[in-house]
Amino acid sequence: MPKYLLHGSYTIEGSRGLLKTGGSSRQAHFKENVANLGGKVEAFYYAFGGDDVYAIVELPDNVSSVALSMALGAGGGFQPGIVVLLTPEEIDQAAKKVPSVHYRPPQSA
Repeated sequence: MPKYLLHGSYTIEGSRGLLKTGGSSRQAHFKENVANLGGKVEAFYYAFGGDDVYAIVELPDNVSSVALSMALGAGGGFQPGIVVLLTPEEIDQAAKKVPSVHYRPPQSA
Protein backbone atom coordinates (compact mmCIF):
# COMPACT_ATOMS: atom_id res chain seq x y z
CA MET A 1 0.00 0.00 0.00
CA PRO A 2 1.42 3.46 -0.85
CA LYS A 3 2.82 5.59 1.96
CA TYR A 4 2.37 9.31 2.45
CA LEU A 5 3.88 11.94 4.71
CA LEU A 6 1.12 14.12 6.05
CA HIS A 7 2.24 17.37 7.63
CA GLY A 8 0.54 20.57 8.59
CA SER A 9 -0.15 23.34 11.01
CA TYR A 10 -3.01 24.15 13.31
CA THR A 11 -4.91 27.38 12.77
CA ILE A 12 -5.76 29.53 15.79
CA GLU A 13 -9.10 27.73 16.01
CA GLY A 14 -7.36 24.35 15.76
CA SER A 15 -4.87 25.29 18.47
CA ARG A 16 -7.74 26.20 20.79
CA GLY A 17 -9.31 22.81 20.13
CA LEU A 18 -6.00 21.06 20.76
CA LEU A 19 -5.68 22.86 24.10
CA LYS A 20 -9.21 21.80 25.00
CA THR A 21 -9.11 18.11 23.99
CA GLY A 22 -5.39 17.30 24.09
CA GLY A 23 -2.94 15.69 21.71
CA SER A 24 -3.94 12.06 22.32
CA SER A 25 -7.55 12.83 21.44
CA ARG A 26 -6.55 14.45 18.14
CA GLN A 27 -4.24 11.54 17.31
CA ALA A 28 -7.06 9.03 17.95
CA HIS A 29 -9.41 11.05 15.73
CA PHE A 30 -6.79 11.17 12.97
CA LYS A 31 -6.24 7.40 13.16
CA GLU A 32 -10.00 6.85 12.92
CA ASN A 33 -10.22 9.00 9.78
CA VAL A 34 -7.31 7.17 8.14
CA ALA A 35 -8.85 3.79 9.01
CA ASN A 36 -12.18 4.88 7.50
CA LEU A 37 -10.32 5.36 4.21
CA GLY A 38 -8.88 1.85 4.39
CA GLY A 39 -5.47 2.92 5.66
CA LYS A 40 -3.36 2.88 8.79
CA VAL A 41 -1.10 5.29 10.64
CA GLU A 42 2.51 4.16 10.85
CA ALA A 43 3.79 7.14 12.84
CA PHE A 44 2.29 10.32 14.31
CA TYR A 45 4.28 13.13 15.92
CA TYR A 46 3.73 16.65 17.11
CA ALA A 47 6.56 19.09 16.45
CA PHE A 48 7.49 22.70 16.78
CA GLY A 49 9.01 24.69 14.00
CA GLY A 50 7.54 24.88 10.51
CA ASP A 51 4.68 22.41 11.01
CA ASP A 52 2.81 21.19 14.08
CA VAL A 53 2.11 17.60 12.97
CA TYR A 54 3.97 14.95 10.98
CA ALA A 55 2.46 11.55 10.24
CA ILE A 56 3.36 8.65 7.99
CA VAL A 57 0.25 6.89 6.74
CA GLU A 58 -0.52 4.00 4.43
CA LEU A 59 -3.53 4.58 2.20
CA PRO A 60 -4.94 2.57 -0.70
CA ASP A 61 -4.23 5.21 -3.35
CA ASN A 62 -3.64 8.87 -4.22
CA VAL A 63 -7.37 9.57 -4.32
CA SER A 64 -7.67 8.47 -0.68
CA SER A 65 -4.71 10.67 0.32
CA VAL A 66 -6.31 13.70 -1.32
CA ALA A 67 -9.65 12.88 0.33
CA LEU A 68 -7.91 12.84 3.73
CA SER A 69 -6.14 16.12 3.04
CA MET A 70 -9.36 17.76 1.86
CA ALA A 71 -11.28 16.59 4.92
CA LEU A 72 -8.59 17.84 7.30
CA GLY A 73 -8.42 21.22 5.60
CA ALA A 74 -12.18 21.66 5.25
CA GLY A 75 -12.64 21.62 9.02
CA GLY A 76 -10.84 24.95 9.25
CA GLY A 77 -8.62 23.98 12.18
CA PHE A 78 -5.71 22.49 10.27
CA GLN A 79 -3.77 23.35 7.12
CA PRO A 80 -2.53 20.01 5.71
CA GLY A 81 0.06 19.00 3.17
CA ILE A 82 0.68 15.56 1.67
CA VAL A 83 3.90 14.14 0.23
CA VAL A 84 3.97 10.85 -1.68
CA LEU A 85 6.73 8.64 -0.30
CA LEU A 86 8.67 6.30 -2.59
CA THR A 87 10.69 3.25 -1.64
CA PRO A 88 14.29 2.77 -2.79
CA GLU A 89 13.02 -0.10 -4.96
CA GLU A 90 10.57 2.22 -6.72
CA ILE A 91 13.43 4.61 -7.49
CA ASP A 92 15.43 1.65 -8.85
CA GLN A 93 12.52 0.81 -11.17
CA ALA A 94 12.24 4.43 -12.31
CA ALA A 95 15.97 4.61 -13.03
CA LYS A 96 15.68 1.61 -15.35
CA LYS A 97 12.89 3.11 -17.47
CA VAL A 98 14.12 4.68 -20.69
CA PRO A 99 11.91 7.32 -22.29
CA SER A 100 11.06 6.79 -25.94
CA VAL A 101 12.54 10.21 -26.73
CA HIS A 102 15.77 11.35 -25.11
CA TYR A 103 15.30 14.43 -23.00
CA ARG A 104 16.84 17.62 -24.34
CA PRO A 105 17.28 20.50 -21.86
CA PRO A 106 15.64 23.82 -22.85
CA GLN A 107 18.97 25.55 -23.61
CA SER A 108 19.97 22.82 -26.10
CA ALA A 109 19.42 23.26 -29.81
